[in-house]
Amino acid sequence: MGQHRIVRHIQRADADMIAGLGQCGSATVHEAQGRRGFVDANIRPIQKDRRLAGSAVTVSCHPGDNLMIHAAVEMCQAGDVLVVTNTAPSSHGMFGELIATSLMSRGVQALVIDAGVRDTSELRQLGFAAWSRFVSCQGTVKASPGSVNVPVVLGGVAVDPGDVIVADDDGVVVVKREEVASVLEQSRAREVKEAAARARLAAGELGIDMYGLRSLLDSLGVTYEN
Repeated sequence: MGQHRIVRHIQRADADMIAGLGQCGSATVHEAQGRRGFVDANIRPIQKDRRLAGSAVTVSCHPGDNLMIHAAVEMCQAGDVLVVTNTAPSSHGMFGELIATSLMSRGVQALVIDAGVRDTSELRQLGFAAWSRFVSCQGTVKASPGSVNVPVVLGGVAVDPGDVIVADDDGVVVVKREEVASVLEQSRAREVKEAAARARLAAGELGIDMYGLRSLLDSLGVTYEN
C-alpha cells in the first residue's frame, strides 16, 4: 500500500439515520454521545442557519496545495460532507466557488476544512455550506501528493471515512459510523427530556429547583445574604 492513496469505496451509515442526526443538531448530538466528537471551536461556519449531517469523505493535503481536493470530488456521493485536513497548519484559501460548483453537481452538502476558504460571498450565493478555520484569499498550488478516504484528524478529533459529520451554527461534531444508531437513539431521548424541561421552565419553575441544585450549592459552601 502506497504512502499516498485514493480509496474509491467507503462504507456509509444509513441515510435516514444520518438525516435524523442532522435534525437533532450538533449540541444535542455532542451531549448525547458523552460530550465527545466536537472539533476545534475555531472551525466556524461561513453562513448562518444551516443544519446538516452527512458521511465524511476525508482528504489529507499538503499545506497550500489543493490537488487532493480536486481528486476527492470524484469519490463523493450525494449527501456527503467533504472533510479536508493538512499535514501541517495552513491558512491558505484552499477551497472556493469553482470546486463548490463541482461538488454541488454531485449532490455534496458541505465542506469542513481545517484551513481557509475563499470566495465566501459566492459560496453563500451558491448555497454551499462550509465550516473553516480561516477565510483567506491566499492562493494554492496543485503539485503535492496526498490521500483521499483515509483516517485523518480534524480539529483534534479522529475522523474515519464514512463517519458522520453533524454541523450547524454551534459547530461541528463527529459521530463514528458504527455508533450512529445508538447516538441517534440517545439524541432523540435527550430531545424528549429537554422538551419536558422547557415546558417546566416556561411555566416559571426555576432551574435551580428543577435540577436539584440547592443542595449542591450548600455542599459547596455557597451562602445567601440579604
